[in-house]
Amino acid sequence: MVVYMAFESLSEKLQQTFKKLRGRGRVTPNDVKEGMREIRLALLEADVNFKVVKDFIAKVTERAVGVDVLESLTPGQQIIKIVNEELTALMGGSNSKIAFSNRPPTVVMMVGLQGAGKTTTSAKLAGLLKKQGKRPLLVACDVYRPAAITQLKVVGEKLDIPVFSVENSKNPVEISKNALEHAKKHGNDLVIIDTAGRLHIDEALMGELQNIKNSVEVHETLLVVDAMTGQDATSVATSFNEQLEIDGVILTKLDGDARGGAALSVRAASQKPIKFIGVGEKLDELEPFHPERMASRILGMGDVISLIEKAELMIDEKKAQELEQKIRKQQFDLNDFLSQLEQIKNMGPIQNILGMIPGVNAKALEGAEVDEKKMGQVEAIIKSMTTKERESPSIINSSRKRRIALGSGTNVQQVNALLKQFEQMQKMFKQFGGSMKKGGNRKHRFPFA
Repeated sequence: MVVYMAFESLSEKLQQTFKKLRGRGRVTPNDVKEGMREIRLALLEADVNFKVVKDFIAKVTERAVGVDVLESLTPGQQIIKIVNEELTALMGGSNSKIAFSNRPPTVVMMVGLQGAGKTTTSAKLAGLLKKQGKRPLLVACDVYRPAAITQLKVVGEKLDIPVFSVENSKNPVEISKNALEHAKKHGNDLVIIDTAGRLHIDEALMGELQNIKNSVEVHETLLVVDAMTGQDATSVATSFNEQLEIDGVILTKLDGDARGGAALSVRAASQKPIKFIGVGEKLDELEPFHPERMASRILGMGDVISLIEKAELMIDEKKAQELEQKIRKQQFDLNDFLSQLEQIKNMGPIQNILGMIPGVNAKALEGAEVDEKKMGQVEAIIKSMTTKERESPSIINSSRKRRIALGSGTNVQQVNALLKQFEQMQKMFKQFGGSMKKGGNRKHRFPFA
């Protein structure tokens, strides 16, 4: 979703409150009080813990009624800035990374209640860190839940990550020890232990997790929490931290609940950082958690840094340079169009990308799924063309259009619309190419959207 579904409702209500404050030339203590009342209600409706809300409002109010704010030229903007800073602080201040051991392998133990998504999240984390150059080993220590080991093997295979398991063993401590030896022998510098969960916190669960932690040198204990459990997530985080001393939290299913209270409560309640967030079911939909970026998104300020990072990760620099040269020489064709379209799709759902742009209205993007279908149609049309037609669209006559429409499952009108759009783009690039020749190299390259 645009601001992740978990914050959609909260984001909308806060932005409405700020719109009122911005609309006033001067802001009085009563205006601040009214604004804080609305923010308080918005946070409580988002299922944020009552004590967390109370402390947050007190801090913001204390700063917002200061003379330097109320007598400034833009008091509304100043108050938004304060809310942004306090919201960032509430969620941890800055990104907290995994502390890797100087003597590999680093051992990460994943803990949490049953149903929070530990097994899938273990694989997602392994996949994310593999992209960063690590050589992970997944360890199947959930010896109670039916098919848990099979599930870990399936997701491990999809990500091309080895999974260590011991058939018929019911001893997670021994499995962990053997896995560590296996990792040392096979050059795995990261061991991620997927432990068993329960439907509720009990002595047996905590005792088993403590035994694993005592027998294997665990460098990071990460609690996996389902964001959809709301305030229950706070009590779960507090209990696990008191008994196991966790190092951080991974919030899953942030795409599934429009309230989002867990993300704003867990950090304050447990005093442990949220390190990663699960934003979808796909195995690549786990992201590092950046409190300052999340606060910015919630308040409708966009997230340009994450957008640039996504672009840098997904967009092929060599292809970008080749495209620039083609635009300069006015040789841009439908093959290039298709290539850029595919790179944009790799960055994720269009509404997520647009939601990172400051000032983009979340509500206005609700129908953005239609655009994704159109992108698919465009791909199908171009892929139904011959190589010569892609390079020289001007040769596409009526009979060719009918053949292309038939091959792509579209109609002639849609083929015409694409060709017209491409023609307009070529005209634009002719002007752009000319200005590039005059202006020299541009440091940043972006694909067209």
